[in-house]
Amino acid sequence: MPTDAAAGVRSRQDAGGKQILLIIGGGIAAYNSLELIRRLQDQGASVTPVLTRAAEEFVTPLSVAALSGSAVHRDLFDLTSEAEMGHIQLSRSADLVVVAPATADLMAKMAQGHANDLASTLLLATDTPVLLAPAMNVRMWQHPATQRNIYLLHSDGVNFVGPNEGGMACGEFGPGRMAEPEEMVAAIAAQFSSQGRLQGRRILVTSGPTHEPIDPVRYIANRSSGAQGAALARALRDQGAEVVFITGPAEVRPPEGVEVVRVQSALEMEAAVQAALPVDVGVFAAAVADWRVASASDRKLKKSKDGLPVLEFAENPDILRSVSQMTKGRPPLVIGFAAETNDVVENATAKRLRKGCDWIVANDVSPSTGIMGGAENAVILISDQGAEEWPRLDKAEVASRLAARIADRVAPAPLAEGVPSL
Repeated sequence: MPTDAAAGVRSRQDAGGKQILLIIGGGIAAYNSLELIRRLQDQGASVTPVLTRAAEEFVTPLSVAALSGSAVHRDLFDLTSEAEMGHIQLSRSADLVVVAPATADLMAKMAQGHANDLASTLLLATDTPVLLAPAMNVRMWQHPATQRNIYLLHSDGVNFVGPNEGGMACGEFGPGRMAEPEEMVAAIAAQFSSQGRLQGRRILVTSGPTHEPIDPVRYIANRSSGAQGAALARALRDQGAEVVFITGPAEVRPPEGVEVVRVQSALEMEAAVQAALPVDVGVFAAAVADWRVASASDRKLKKSKDGLPVLEFAENPDILRSVSQMTKGRPPLVIGFAAETNDVVENATAKRLRKGCDWIVANDVSPSTGIMGGAENAVILISDQGAEEWPRLDKAEVASRLAARIADRVAPAPLAEGVPSL
């Protein structure tokens, strides 16, 4: 069970005097970028703006330059700008790249690695963390192509703030409104905060599927992508927690700045969980296989004239239940996940009682929802207080909300009031 070192992680320190590269995409929400610039400067940050061609239809370079006090970068082939600071250096000189609004087109370019204008070239060339504030029509946001791109960007470690749900300039209602300036400032501050409400807390997160071997080339698995678990580990890390991230063979890349333990099977995951204890919180998001082949073959099974091979199954360990029912050293907060295809609340409520955990995060993964392996989630938080239904949200936003709830439970007093200083 190899462990990844958390070396090379960008320092999380006080953000005073930070350099923000602000890429303004085209859309009516570009007007809010002007307020964002003002608020960032009030917090002590320096803003270097980049305008796309489409953004210039909504805000003028003069107004952006006047507010930011900085030259506005617009053209990939601007000889003056290239002579003073090449676009590669511009992409790497900032402490954080913020895209607000992040249009469907810009996100598609990022996801596919296109670089045909200044904004997309900067985003492809940067090794600086990137924060996106999406803004678009609700149908564009919900389109499968956009959701695929969001999934890819999450897998690449890109962070999101918003979008919010509400009325839009086009007259439609739903998810797609850009986050408010104060929300974006708070999200930007969180990128730099050296402390969080979970500072000093050790949290275990399991994620992804398990692979149960049949023979050396075949295995039993499920459709879990690991995206929600990775998003949770990232959100808890951003709240200051020390995170132990135990992941099966998932499709997504684990977040930086956490201790990563990679496993394949349920038995390996159980051993890794026991080795990670004690912890303050256990979050069991992994989709662990219920059964394994009792005696996996050490040779590839061959077709036979005698008929199909007979596989005998054995029950896998119930990791959530064993941790929840520990008589000594039980984490103060144990959270399970329940992926259901019918009677979600009833089945998840029964599971919480059966396992003995504190919370269950339930979701409907029936094929019509597109949630299993997708970029969004619609969860119901089951606790001793009952069932609380959340709206359908991006998985990063689900993770952010759950991390905040965890902080409310195990660290009720915030370390500081208000938005952290930039």
